[in-house]
Amino acid sequence: MDAASWYLIIGLLLLLIALIGVRVARWPLTTAVIYLVIGVAMGRLGWISLDVIADARWLEIASEIAVTVSLFSVGLKLRLPFNAPRWRLPLALATVSMTLTVAMIAVLGVYWLGLPLGAAVVLGAVLAPTDPVLASDLQVTHTRDTDPVRTTLTGEAGMNDGTAFPLLMLGLGLLGQHALGDQGLRWLAVDIVWMVPAGAAIGVVVGSSVAHLVLYLRRRYQEALGFDDFLALGLIATAYGAAHLIHAYGFVAVFAAGWAVRAVERRQTQAAPRTTISPSASPARNHATDPRRAPAVLAEGVLRFNDHMDRIGELALVLLVGALLATMSPDARAMAFAAVLLLAIRPLAVAPICAIAGYRPLRTALVSWFGIRGIGSIYYLAYAITHGLSPTDALPIATLTLTAIAASTLLHGISSTPLMRAYAAQYPTPPSRRT
Repeated sequence: MDAASWYLIIGLLLLLIALIGVRVARWPLTTAVIYLVIGVAMGRLGWISLDVIADARWLEIASEIAVTVSLFSVGLKLRLPFNAPRWRLPLALATVSMTLTVAMIAVLGVYWLGLPLGAAVVLGAVLAPTDPVLASDLQVTHTRDTDPVRTTLTGEAGMNDGTAFPLLMLGLGLLGQHALGDQGLRWLAVDIVWMVPAGAAIGVVVGSSVAHLVLYLRRRYQEALGFDDFLALGLIATAYGAAHLIHAYGFVAVFAAGWAVRAVERRQTQAAPRTTISPSASPARNHATDPRRAPAVLAEGVLRFNDHMDRIGELALVLLVGALLATMSPDARAMAFAAVLLLAIRPLAVAPICAIAGYRPLRTALVSWFGIRGIGSIYYLAYAITHGLSPTDALPIATLTLTAIAASTLLHGISSTPLMRAYAAQYPTPPSRRT
């Protein structure tokens, strides 16, 4: 198609989503389901032509951008202190549960799917993380939302896209594409002990430093006002780039940077004295000079822009997933594997941890069910292909991954609205007052 046709199609698609977006929120499906169907149709018609191996580098870059934007938004949404008990379950799910998921997928990969051990571990690492992009409808609805299910799903999605990286590198190492060292000591020391904490540290430093600087400029000189879009993109790029310069995980850094901005807002809002706002001053000046409003305005302005970017990224990437699906022919084994992943592996890896944390059965069931796979898995798949995964292993892994993403998008997209409404009816009081 020529450029004019693309302008027309993209314009009509954006207008369609803008016009029906509010109505879709009341339907038993999410916008991701609509994007996926449209993407498959465009792929079948030949309007989008993609090859998962030939276009892996391009897919890696596109999905990397979408995931980093989403992870920053997730960090901004979590208004939790560092030592809050509510971090424990998301952290356990992002580490213990994810490791169990990779292990179970790897076992199936070797003994059922016939993959080499390294490729099976890669498959597990690709599909283990839950997705922050497609799971936005299940995340906390506002910064003071303390609902246990939403908080857990939000925190898990924010952390496990970074904590899955060491396991992906382990799989590539078993295939001879990454240095593991004697008995895996280099992998343990560098990929886990260094790169995960270093990514978190650089993200906190960048996020808190920039937040303090911007608040100082806004309060003292009324500068840096109205540039929240530049601020959001600058924070994401700075945290991500700085992490890679010190050989740390960028996904961890971006999530930590978003959380650090929110942490600065929370601390300064609590510590600032109440002030009287002049009625004659402009709203922007009031927000900049009022010690209690400036931090909240900063964080909410950045989050608002980032959410808009997040929606655009979701639209673009899910269309690409649909187009990729149109080029493949998932067999019965791929469909069965997707069912096992969503209906057995996810609950087995999650439910015991939720039970240990004291979660009630309904909450445990919801957290176990809503392990959405999506754009993060596309990134890890493309990363593995561009970093040495052979076409022999890449093709079956791609088919399994795309089938699982499509099944997750459809099943979770259709079930999220009715299940969360039923959950809200079961727990009508503020969850922060209940266990």
